[in-house]
Amino acid sequence: MSTKYDDSPLMNLTEKKVEVNFKKESQIKEVWRRLKKDKLAMFGLSVIVLMIVIALCAPLIRPYSAAIKMNMRLKLALPSAAHWFGCDGYGRDLFTRCLYGSRVSLTIGFATAFATLVIGSMLGALVGYVGGVLDDVVMRALDIFSAIPSTLFAMAVVAAMGSGIFNICVAISLTNIPGFVRIVRSAVLGIADQEYIEAARAGGSPTLHILLRHVLPNAIGPLIVQTTANVSSMILSAATLSFLGLGIDPPQPEWGALVSEAQEFLRRSPHLLIFPGILICVASFSMSVLGDGLRDALDPRLKS
Repeated sequence: MSTKYDDSPLMNLTEKKVEVNFKKESQIKEVWRRLKKDKLAMFGLSVIVLMIVIALCAPLIRPYSAAIKMNMRLKLALPSAAHWFGCDGYGRDLFTRCLYGSRVSLTIGFATAFATLVIGSMLGALVGYVGGVLDDVVMRALDIFSAIPSTLFAMAVVAAMGSGIFNICVAISLTNIPGFVRIVRSAVLGIADQEYIEAARAGGSPTLHILLRHVLPNAIGPLIVQTTANVSSMILSAATLSFLGLGIDPPQPEWGALVSEAQEFLRRSPHLLIFPGILICVASFSMSVLGDGLRDALDPRLKS
């Protein structure tokens, strides 16, 4: 007695191999997907991008001459169709001064954040990876350095070097480097003993190559969050220095300098303080909420 088996597709189903391809989403796309869920962070990003675009297009909106040209007949003029933010104590258009002041304030904020990121991350990665005497010496020096109030130290640096955008960037960067060094060092201490670092070291890779290729890329999350949050504080620091008379040389506009100039006319013309003050607050708030959103998006414990 013989039994015949049907060769239908159902009988051969188990013999067929089903291939399923799982395409892994890149880390950048994953972070962006999660960041888009945070409405407040997206609002902050939109505001910052809008401010940068407007600052870059300032010459197309108003000529720079309107920001420095004095007209005493328009002294303390109220906001109007011709002068949206009114005029200051010298008859200069306040909207134009705020417009070009955004260039200076945002440049200082982003330039100092970038400089602090580069110097602080490299120094923090080096002391965290090498350790030993270098770690002890650098960290104790930074402890002494951090004991000086940041505003006082920045004032001393600007007073010694002179005013100007570059000198202000140097002063603010120096006050923020210790915080970056500590953050990067703590991240590197948790990475330096990993197997792939040991393998790279055993393979004869130089220290600089290991730091740039293996260590810093794995500590990029905290760095991005800290850099974004620091832009806000650096804009405020630049405004503080200008408010104290150690900022940008007049008549070049800057948000903090505009607030300082408004003190004299505060009771009579409060609009001179309101408009630049609002811009400082909006820029600082937007960078802060963007930093909070990036922190949540980069946190692997919050993946969804």
